Amino acid sequence: MRKEQRIRIAFICIHNSCRSQMAEALAEAFFGGIFESYSAGTDISGGVNKDAVRIMKERYGIDMNGHTAKTISDIPVPDIAVRMGCGVECPYIGPVRIEDWGLADPSGKDDGEYVRTAGDILKKLQELSSELRR
Repeated sequence: MRKEQRIRIAFICIHNSCRSQMAEALAEAFFGGIFESYSAGTDISGGVNKDAVRIMKERYGIDMNGHTAKTISDIPVPDIAVRMGCGVECPYIGPVRIEDWGLADPSGKDDGEYVRTAGDILKKLQELSSELRR
């Protein structure tokens, strides 16, 4: 698939600090040929979760140190918007496909929860990429 044909996917959470940031990084690292990945929040506060940054580096070799929290207005209109499962209602961002992955927030929990969340995100990305290739 040529780069210009990549599908714009946005991972939307409330704070854009953990799950959505992990999803953006995983999508770009493992599915960059398919997805042009973004993440954003509806009510950002603070920065990117340091435990998420650490786990992504340790587990997948992905450096998220340059990631910053962004709002929906900071990213291009996506083809697919994925609500990460925090009950967020996305404002209207265009005629896009909306998904809700229903993932629990690992923030403040043990490392195993971050690893589990990353694994769940990878599984969902694999399922979505397989569906889109059909």
